[in-house]
Amino acid sequence: MEKLRIPFHPFRSVETPRGFAIFQNHGYKGLYGGMIKTDIHRNKGLKKSQQILDYMGSTELAANLFRATQTEEKLKRDKVQGQGRANKTHYEVGKKVRSTIAELGGTMPEDLPFAESIKKVEKQLQKQAPKQIK
Repeated sequence: MEKLRIPFHPFRSVETPRGFAIFQNHGYKGLYGGMIKTDIHRNKGLKKSQQILDYMGSTELAANLFRATQTEEKLKRDKVQGQGRANKTHYEVGKKVRSTIAELGGTMPEDLPFAESIKKVEKQLQKQAPKQIK
């Protein structure tokens, strides 16, 4: 299961892996104008084995991180109970992040350029590191 790599816990309202996937898709729908994970995956032209978070640039990652952290805070603050309400909250927060991007004149996440895989970048950096030490 793909997750943002932050201290983000599937909330008590979201109890199963399937429930968490549905919860995540609600956040994606809000932020990506109705697109779910599979739509985003297809939009980026990724293979089945590739994870969408590995191909997001810093702007897109930041928007997703902000969506996730603000959802977490809102769920806690509003004491949201139940999967349905948690899903709705995640969608609404994602939609608000999207509207803020639009208000600022930014590029919508689904229109941001395809980033090079973080795994490929890590390998390149590891190859360069020994050369820089010499």
